[in-house]
Amino acid sequence: MGLAIERDRFEDHEYDDFRERLDAGLRALSSLLARDGFGEGPPSLGAELEVALVGADARPRPVNLAVLRETLDPRMTFELDRFNLESNLLPTPLAGRPFAHLRAEMDGAFAELTRAAEPHAARVAMIGILPTLRVKDLSSDAMTDTPRFRALSRALLRRRDEPFLLRIHGDDPLEMECNDVTFEGAATSLQVHLRVQPKDFSRVFNAAQLATAPVLSACANSPTFLGHRLWDETRVALFKQAVDVRTTELQRLRRKPRVCFGSNWNRSGAYEIFADAVADFEPLLPVLGEEDPEACVAAGGVPQLGEIRLHQGTVWSWNRPVYDPAEGGHLRIELRALPAGPSVPDMVANAAFFVGLTLGLADEMEDWDGASFDETHTSFYRAAQDGLDAVIAWPRGNSAAAGARGARGLVPELVPIARRGLEAAGVEADEIETQLDLISRRCAKGISGAIWQRRALAAAEVGSDRDGALVRMLERYLVHSRNGLPVHDWPLDG
Repeated sequence: MGLAIERDRFEDHEYDDFRERLDAGLRALSSLLARDGFGEGPPSLGAELEVALVGADARPRPVNLAVLRETLDPRMTFELDRFNLESNLLPTPLAGRPFAHLRAEMDGAFAELTRAAEPHAARVAMIGILPTLRVKDLSSDAMTDTPRFRALSRALLRRRDEPFLLRIHGDDPLEMECNDVTFEGAATSLQVHLRVQPKDFSRVFNAAQLATAPVLSACANSPTFLGHRLWDETRVALFKQAVDVRTTELQRLRRKPRVCFGSNWNRSGAYEIFADAVADFEPLLPVLGEEDPEACVAAGGVPQLGEIRLHQGTVWSWNRPVYDPAEGGHLRIELRALPAGPSVPDMVANAAFFVGLTLGLADEMEDWDGASFDETHTSFYRAAQDGLDAVIAWPRGNSAAAGARGARGLVPELVPIARRGLEAAGVEADEIETQLDLISRRCAKGISGAIWQRRALAAAEVGSDRDGALVRMLERYLVHSRNGLPVHDWPLDG
């Protein structure tokens, strides 16, 4: 997040000082982005994988810090709730065999977490939302007890000054109040990082925005929450509402939420998004570093920009820019919409489709200038709600796919664009075919993670109550997930 957080209470003057440092950081960033050669380099791929821990009863097992102490793997870190962990997978060049690397990283992380969790009677679940969660699993003491999360919780509650309201429609609509950010921790994801050159940022970022809806429709894996059947990708609604600090009045005035898809196409590069985040959102964690970022840039150095990175880490856009001072400084786009799971092959293919479609569209962005951002924004939420049954507004840049399209038919027509994007990036042909063929077969069978969960739950409910059926469904899910088959090849009856 940019700077270490070692306390959870701050004085008013610290927020003022932090705002001044943010302004200085923006000026330094502007100068840095104008520097010849800054951020140039080949594209690379990285990822963060969040997982849940469950016990023998298939319920959340709040032992993340104990599991973390058990492993010496530096990729692992804690997450917001005590039943979550995150693995920061090692990046790799995009050219060559990046998805074989990504699979090896995921397999290795899963094996190590499984080993470290076993002494603490825990198992690892790769899934968007644990279906066996209950309200009591998300009480205030569910939060991982660290200064970082205590500070974040205090800051969000301070600005909200009233309970967070969850209102999510579906087969079993959910409406309830929650009093802590622990509900946000119920959502676990796969966040993909794509390094881009600054001069290409707008084109690639806008392409990622356009790609997100069809990709998400095919990759949904979060159809239940607290026993309610809701959206195919309920994470999208849950995350947005569980940290929405806007009061009812601010929502009426259409102030931006901190979790959002955006409000328009990017026109002038990464700086625009960093500057908008500073202008639109109050700081939550006013931790100051020792660096003078403007002096660093003036001396020809690459600043850490710790305050900018910290602030950007508290604005959770579904696609967002990342500034990293490593390797002489560079920019990445973090693709945040994908859920965790169902299996490692599924997640690798999801990442390949997302990255490939983004790059393929980026090469054709001049043909997509007429795309409506409002329609793209709406399609994102439709994809989250309805998954493969979503109707997506696809722009006229590609006449074969244009119009209001059902995701089940649209996604296979976008696979060739993803293939072109990966080919242009230098990904080896067999890598491309392996990953994109999985997406095509998933759509042909019409089985995403969300659809499998819904059908498996319906089968488990025959002669059973919902609570017991959710446990049985999750147990089947965990077996198939461990076996490493893609979800469209999972049986429903065992």
